Amino acid sequence: MFIETEETPNPATLKFLPIGREVMGRNASTMDFAQASSAVGRSPLAEALFAIPGVIRVFLGEDFISVTKASHREWEEIRGQVLRVLMDYFTTGQPIVLKGADVVEGSTTDLADSEASDPVEAAIITQIKELLDTRIRPAVATDGGDIVYRGYHNGVVRLTMQGACSGCPSSRATLRHGVENLLRHYIPEVVAVEQVD
Repeated sequence: MFIETEETPNPATLKFLPIGREVMGRNASTMDFAQASSAVGRSPLAEALFAIPGVIRVFLGEDFISVTKASHREWEEIRGQVLRVLMDYFTTGQPIVLKGADVVEGSTTDLADSEASDPVEAAIITQIKELLDTRIRPAVATDGGDIVYRGYHNGVVRLTMQGACSGCPSSRATLRHGVENLLRHYIPEVVAVEQVD
């Protein structure tokens, strides 16, 4: 078993790719654990990674795991421990996510969307989600993260950055110059993109 390690635009986050193995799977949702308590009872793998001193965030993608370290720790101290935990999980077949664990969908809706009765607005929301799923999320996944749709109202698209993208120094530029420009190009009704937690 071989696990490749890649740097991400976020210096505090590394992306780990178990070659030939899926993590969450092609059609599954991603899981973002912003703190150790959020992994308890949901992902034994994430719990094991949080047990490593200095690990502060774990993100499970389609075929990768992104791990974020605390600023006072160095990757030289943590990387080997992360690789050992991942090897254990992939060679022993232990579950990554427990059955019945609440998985947050990659594209979620908020109250404003569920109340959108205007067919024009509903069509705009469908276009936004399609662009996110086909053009933006795959590109962001290459950097070890994800973008989750949170809503659309009055021309403003609300998104949450996850994994390596959360807390990344370049995430604001990604949203403004990448995501916002792309959405505005294809959907003239979009006037801005807003990051929400």
